[in-house]
Amino acid sequence: MSTVWLVGMMGSGKTTVAPLVAARLGRPWHDTDEEIAAVAGIGVAELVANDLARFRQLERVQVTRLAGSDSVVACGGGVVLDAANVALMRSTGVVVFLDVPLSSLEQRVGSGDGRPLLADDPSSSLASIAASRGELYEGAAHVVIDAESPAEIVADRVVEAWTSLS
Repeated sequence: MSTVWLVGMMGSGKTTVAPLVAARLGRPWHDTDEEIAAVAGIGVAELVANDLARFRQLERVQVTRLAGSDSVVACGGGVVLDAANVALMRSTGVVVFLDVPLSSLEQRVGSGDGRPLLADDPSSSLASIAASRGELYEGAAHVVIDAESPAEIVADRVVEAWTSLS
């Protein structure tokens, strides 16, 4: 199992933790949202707001491209909505769910600027998204990591989990 897949809610720290894990493992890291934006030629927030279906299609392309690579991948929060993504991630690496309590997620995402799925009521929207995806994250994950701690500690936990599972 070569790829380390980080999944979780927006604000769970995937993009912050991924380069730390990659440095510890001596691997490159990728952020699917950043790579989707590069391919689409527009920001993720704009793409999601204007064409969510295209965003999900490009997300699947990135998961397929990165599957089996010796890298660490910070996935977009909704990657687990696609069963094909989940199956591919689970079969080509270790899927790590960075779990953070809703109250901490609310603090981390703040007013929700740049996050179109949070709309006009970030707190309620975040709670609704978390409720609808919680079981999907757990079902996708080989391991669940409490990611409320500082990023350095979370990265150490991810490396420990990867080492024990690979």
